[in-house]
Amino acid sequence: MQASAMPNAHPQLEASISHLADLIAYDTTSAYSNLELIDYMEVFFANLGADVAVLPDKSGEKANLVARLGPADLPGIVLSGHTDVVPANPKSWQSDPFKMEQRGSRLFGRGTCDMKGFAACIMAAAPAFANAELKRPFYFCFSHDEEVGCLGAPAIARYLAGLKVPPALAIIGEPSEMKLINGQKGKIAMRVTVRGEGGHSSFSPQHVNAVEYASRIITMIAERARRYEHDGPFDHDFTVPHATTLTTIIEGGVATNVTPDTCSFIFELRSIDQEAAATDIQTLINDIEAALLPEMQRQSPDSAIEWQELFAYPAMGDATDSNMFKQLEPILPERGGKVSYGSEGGVFEIDGGIPSVILGPGSIRQAHKPNEFIEIDQLNQCLEFLDELNSWMKR
Repeated sequence: MQASAMPNAHPQLEASISHLADLIAYDTTSAYSNLELIDYMEVFFANLGADVAVLPDKSGEKANLVARLGPADLPGIVLSGHTDVVPANPKSWQSDPFKMEQRGSRLFGRGTCDMKGFAACIMAAAPAFANAELKRPFYFCFSHDEEVGCLGAPAIARYLAGLKVPPALAIIGEPSEMKLINGQKGKIAMRVTVRGEGGHSSFSPQHVNAVEYASRIITMIAERARRYEHDGPFDHDFTVPHATTLTTIIEGGVATNVTPDTCSFIFELRSIDQEAAATDIQTLINDIEAALLPEMQRQSPDSAIEWQELFAYPAMGDATDSNMFKQLEPILPERGGKVSYGSEGGVFEIDGGIPSVILGPGSIRQAHKPNEFIEIDQLNQCLEFLDELNSWMKR
């Protein structure tokens, strides 16, 4: 099906699909540089007359982009997305993940919904923004390394906060099926390394088995997850109405006949209460060490449990009481509640002082999967919303 054959197809729908194909072709998996894509977007927005700033990271291998259209002396609106994507194993895909393919009403490729589809719609709508007599500015913000802990967004948030007149609201284009999301959980990711005492497994009673102790820690983490599920606290506006914690990666042992002296694993906590999250982690650490460390160190004094925070990003609060949100509310789509997945909204709010909401095309259920796709109609809906936003910004 050609997009132009859709009933009520937006005039810029074909342009958004073309931009999306271009964006997908850049393999911006978080492990790689995103500079080629940032260069591409820098040229695009500069050619529209935007004021463009590129914010490189310390390595020089990654960068953020901020482009402004409209006056700088009034509070405006941020339209924000991340440029990185999660890995894609071609063997798990029916098509090349970095070559967009249309099948029926769907566009397939890594990042189609998470979240290059939003960026493609912005690029398709941007010429109309550039030609409009905007009374307030748009800030188009594209970050690096959102998928590995929202590493790029703080630099954008600080840049915007440092402007003479900072933006008044950020719209984060994560896939929300074009429903407005007014809350998002925060996350803390932790690495735990258990150090025991190894040796030939025939003498295992004399050793401190790091894998076995790691399994006991993991069991205590799972028990904490069940308490969250049973006891709360609860906020039923979230898709999962309580905090969650789980182990996601584990590694340990070297051979079948060696008692393992080291085991490492990663777990996460997704919180609905930002202030309680750090306290919950510390309480969990204290409980685990009190239960296990004395036992381990009686057998081997050098035994240890080491804790490392890999990354953390804040929860996104409810922006519906902010002045700009109240002004925009008549043109905003229906509410979709609060979400358990992460976004950069909390970073804009905490680091930049900019109230934030999530609103973007595509379904989060398609994100991070093989054969990721976005429905063409979702792009169409996004373009229609951007039209309304453009009209409002000209008032």
